[in-house]
Amino acid sequence: MTATTPPELRRFPVAAGVFFGLGLGGFFDGIVLHQVLQWHHMVSSRYPGDSVENLALNTFWDGLFHSATYVFVVIGLVLLWRAAHRRHLYWSNKLLVATLLIGFGAFNLVEGLVNHQILGIHHVNETAPREHWLAWDIGFLVWGAAMLLGGLALLKRGRREEMNAMAAARHRSAPG
Repeated sequence: MTATTPPELRRFPVAAGVFFGLGLGGFFDGIVLHQVLQWHHMVSSRYPGDSVENLALNTFWDGLFHSATYVFVVIGLVLLWRAAHRRHLYWSNKLLVATLLIGFGAFNLVEGLVNHQILGIHHVNETAPREHWLAWDIGFLVWGAAMLLGGLALLKRGRREEMNAMAAARHRSAPG
């Protein structure tokens, strides 16, 4: 880094990491919970997978859901690509993990609150007895909140390190 590169051009691309986290959180949900474990589908609380027609409808909505998560990843990639073309960008594993956790956690919280609780279109584990669905939903929200809060704490520490690195670079490049 040089003293002539403005600090705003050297900062870690936080938005890119958050969008990647949103997309990866969605892919995890869709691939692991919808497809591998088959605990639920996008609208399975309203249209249970007990007929070919309902499975087709759920598969369609799962596809729309996966399309949205794909768009989040593409946005993250575009933002990262644009930032990578800057000179002397501060790259930090800590900031990357922090922003991925923020995006992943935000995804779980929003998806868990909206789809599981407000709209009730599906629940985390619909293969469990119905009386246990709320516990699974709450666990999903707690997991999301833990990732979001952990990511925010890590982001704060990473930003501090980023500022110290920039100050050290300015000091090294100062005349005298």
